[in-house]
Amino acid sequence: MSSPAENSLDQLQTSWFGTTEYGAALELQRSMLDRRKSNEISDSLLLLEHPHVVTLGRRADDSHLVTARDELQNAGVAIFETDRGGEATYHGPGQLIGYPIIDVRVAKLGPVTYVRMLEQSIIETLNEYGIDAHLVEGETGVWVDGVPDEKRDPERNPQGKKIAAIGVRISGGVTMHGFALNVSTDLSYFRHIIPCGMPDLPFTSIELESGEPAEVQQTAGLIAEKLAANLERHLVWTESPELSV
Repeated sequence: MSSPAENSLDQLQTSWFGTTEYGAALELQRSMLDRRKSNEISDSLLLLEHPHVVTLGRRADDSHLVTARDELQNAGVAIFETDRGGEATYHGPGQLIGYPIIDVRVAKLGPVTYVRMLEQSIIETLNEYGIDAHLVEGETGVWVDGVPDEKRDPERNPQGKKIAAIGVRISGGVTMHGFALNVSTDLSYFRHIIPCGMPDLPFTSIELESGEPAEVQQTAGLIAEKLAANLERHLVWTESPELSV
């Protein structure tokens, strides 16, 4: 007898959570990871925003913090050590967070091709805003040359400005963590860390590059469509926080 997930292999079940504390989102991911491994749910996508938080990936420690822990926490910025790949990054209001819970074996994707698929989906989303974006050899994430910035030194930062970061973990063939795309983010918070292990890395956002207001939830709808198409899945929106099939 086939399981519910086996009957829904062509679906990407997606929910918009709004503003969600990092710890709560992490626990939900872990629960859904286990459920996806046991084939209780279909491939799923969690879309949300976080309150101010700095996360430290497996290659990061306190040396990646420019501002001391106690100062950050006193300023209302939480800090989490996490099991995703990468170094330090910042999440906060105005930034779209995507956490795909996907069985890459079913999707016939390896770890590298999975990350490339995420990057391509972000690039296609940015194109909808008239923003040309690109990849940087040897780095993860998405970059733009975009609007001239007097603070950017082309010799020191030839790759351009980063608009989206990616950090993932794959356990038992199933993904968690994901991507962060700056929509209307207050980029000044990145000065508190050494982001992605790259000092003085310049960042940008959809609003800065397009010169127009942009909404996180609208961007979430666009990127969900791109991800579903690139995964060859049927996009299904659900109100259930557990994304039951």
